[in-house]
Amino acid sequence: MTAQTLSHPAATSQAGAPSGTARRRRGVRPARVVAFAILVVLALAWLIPVLWAVLTSFKTEADAAAFPISIWPTQGFTLEAFRTTLAEGMVPRWAWNSLLTSTAVTVITVVISSLAGYAMSRFDFAGRRMLLAVTVASIMIPGQILIVPLFQQMLTFNLVDTYWGIILPQVIAAPMVFILKKFFDQIPRELEEAALMDGASRLRILWQIVVPLSRPILGAVSIFVFIGAWNNFLWPFIVVNKAELMTLPVGLQTVISAYGIQYAQNMAQAVLAALPLIVVFLFFQRQIIKGISTTGIAGA
Repeated sequence: MTAQTLSHPAATSQAGAPSGTARRRRGVRPARVVAFAILVVLALAWLIPVLWAVLTSFKTEADAAAFPISIWPTQGFTLEAFRTTLAEGMVPRWAWNSLLTSTAVTVITVVISSLAGYAMSRFDFAGRRMLLAVTVASIMIPGQILIVPLFQQMLTFNLVDTYWGIILPQVIAAPMVFILKKFFDQIPRELEEAALMDGASRLRILWQIVVPLSRPILGAVSIFVFIGAWNNFLWPFIVVNKAELMTLPVGLQTVISAYGIQYAQNMAQAVLAALPLIVVFLFFQRQIIKGISTTGIAGA
C-alpha cells in the first residue's frame, strides 16, 4: 500500500506531465520548423540590403559603381565617403536639429496623449463617445492629405522656417491617444477612488498613481514617437528651406541633389542617418519589443 502510494505520483507525473525529452520532441514539429525557416528567410531579406548599404558606404566611388558588383572592393575599404559627407554638408547641425525637434515632439506628444487618453478613460463628459469615435476615425486619414492645410496654418502663424513649424504639426497623434486610453482602462479604478477619498486631486492621481503604473506603455509610446519624428522626411522638407534649420534626412537629401548620385556617399549618408536610431534600439530594445507585443503599437 505504501509502495503504491509512493509510486503513484511518479506514475502520474510520467503519464500526465510530459518529460523533458517529450517536450523537446514535441518542440520540433514540422510546422515549427517551417515557421522558423520562413522567419529566417524574412530576416535575411531585411538584413541583406542593410549589410549591402553598410559595405558600400566603406567603398570608394569607383568600387561602388563597378560592374560586375562585388562584395570585396579592389581598392580596399575606406572611410572616404564618410569624410566627404561630413565635410560637404552640415551633418552635425542637421543631427542636432533632428535631436532637438524629435525630443520636443516626443515630450509634447506623450504629455498631450496621456492627458487626452486619461480624460477619455476616466471622465464621462458630454460628447465623449463622439470624441473617441473621431479620434479612432482620424487614425485612418493619411497624413499626406493634411499637408496643405497644415502648411497654410504655419504660414498664417508665421512659423514657416522655424523649429516650431517642424514640431507643432507632429504632436497630435491619435493612435497614441487611443492606445493610452485603452491602457488606462485596465488600471483598477479602486486605486484612484481611494486617493480621491484621501483628498487627492485628479492631477495628483494622474502624476503619482497612473503615470508610475503606466511606465511601460509610456516608454513604448515615447520610443515609437521619437523614431517616427526622427525619420519624418516629408513635413520638415516642406516647412523648412533654410539649411541651418534642416533635419538630418532633409539635409542629407540636399547633399545628394547638389553633387549627383554618388553611391558610396549615398550609403554613408543613409548609415549616418540610421545610426542614432540603431543606438536607441540597442539601449531600449526590451521596451520596444515589449511595446510591440503588448500593444500592437507598430501597426498604429
